[in-house]
Amino acid sequence: MTVEMQRNVRSKRPQTYCVFNQTRESFLSLGVSRADNHLARLKGLLGRLRLRSDEGLWIVPSCGIHTIGLLFPIDLIYLDAELKVIHVVEHLGTFRVGPVRVESASVLELPTRTIYSSQTQVGDRLLIRSAEAMEAYLQKDQTKSVSKAVTN
Repeated sequence: MTVEMQRNVRSKRPQTYCVFNQTRESFLSLGVSRADNHLARLKGLLGRLRLRSDEGLWIVPSCGIHTIGLLFPIDLIYLDAELKVIHVVEHLGTFRVGPVRVESASVLELPTRTIYSSQTQVGDRLLIRSAEAMEAYLQKDQTKSVSKAVTN
């Protein structure tokens, strides 16, 4: 395979996002895929045997989901348009219908125990960005903290 072909294959991979809880200062996931078209939302996590601890799916737009046909339980985080947590569901079992939240703009589907381990709660603000953008954001935030400490 030529270098050009390898680049084309790499560029066809779906972009993944990092999910950071700004309120609790903790990461929820480093490998969330975005389902933002009809086919991707329809497929969701179907066909997967499990979710690794660093994976997830961000369904945009969505005000509710189901796990019919899914082979494993998941955690759900419902977000408004500003990525504020408006509802959480821990360990939604297989072949279930999640609650519908009309005020929800998107839903994060994450491995079970993600909500518990990150201590995410209703009202928290999340940041969802590519790895490069997240790194730049955190570096900028860290330099702000250092400069504040130096001035005090």
